[in-house]
Amino acid sequence: MINNVRMRRPLRKTTLASILFAGAVLAAAVIVEAQQPTKVPRIGFLSATSRSAISARTEALHQGLRELGYVEGKNITIEYRFADGKVDHVLQNAAELVRLKVDVIVTAGPTDTHAAKESTNTIPIVMAFDTDPVGNGFVASLARPGGNITGLSSLAPEISGKQLELMKEIVPRLSRMAVLGSSTEPGTAQALKETELAAQAFGVQLHHVDILDRKDIENAFRAATKGRADAALVFTSPVLNLQRKQVVDLAAKNRLPAIYPRADYVEDGGLMTYSVNINDLYRRSATYVDKILKGAKPADLPVEQPTKFEFIINLKAAQQIGRTIPPNVLARADKVIR
Repeated sequence: MINNVRMRRPLRKTTLASILFAGAVLAAAVIVEAQQPTKVPRIGFLSATSRSAISARTEALHQGLRELGYVEGKNITIEYRFADGKVDHVLQNAAELVRLKVDVIVTAGPTDTHAAKESTNTIPIVMAFDTDPVGNGFVASLARPGGNITGLSSLAPEISGKQLELMKEIVPRLSRMAVLGSSTEPGTAQALKETELAAQAFGVQLHHVDILDRKDIENAFRAATKGRADAALVFTSPVLNLQRKQVVDLAAKNRLPAIYPRADYVEDGGLMTYSVNINDLYRRSATYVDKILKGAKPADLPVEQPTKFEFIINLKAAQQIGRTIPPNVLARADKVIR
């Protein structure tokens, strides 16, 4: 009996060679693909002041990034550029970040945003905060920015009235107030306008002193004393922020109650602050970075406004200038430094 067994034909040498070659090519492609490094996004960080002056803010930005899964040095790179109070260097630093072709630039304040805007209209710019994004010409509107800039606004017109109200409670006979700020800082004019409106309601006369350089600070306090100012209001400014210890020391030396634009002045010995929680804005700016890295356009990301405010009092500073803080004012403070 003969079994019918179908015998397979042996593969032709050419066919076998083709299969082996294709397999080798595929394996090589897989190896090459595995060896291709993943592109690590590069963020530019631009600040007119020094690293130490805003260390709490940069840490808040890092915290926001970590919450979204970004770790500096692992899956994200940050190129820092600090001008150390030399405002004319900010534009140079911005141009350098553009040459590095960073994926997004985070700006530390209005001066920095202005420099970044002058340097690029294509690289996305995220404002960690800005005093008046529309008024400063950075965005068309808060709801629809329209260009390559978006981020967070610290605009809160009611702050000026609250600052004067608190100072009036500490200095009941308040009639003259020195206002220290820098005319070169975008947003100063708007802040001054809002403060003037509030001052009229409280019957307080303002004397604005322009601070353009470190040497102007001592002259400003001398002018405030000569003008018989009862108190001082300090606006945000790269020059003043960088020299904040000098500012609070001069206020104490002249026994001048002062209210400051941010918490670190008070932590350095200043009397008090009622202000937007800037650290919270920096933390929230990370969400804009994340969205942009994932493909969102700044023009389509609405500018967000502040949601957290802080009132901090330094009782040591009050004692140093011979002032007693009323109990009802202390009760409203978010933090009291004793």
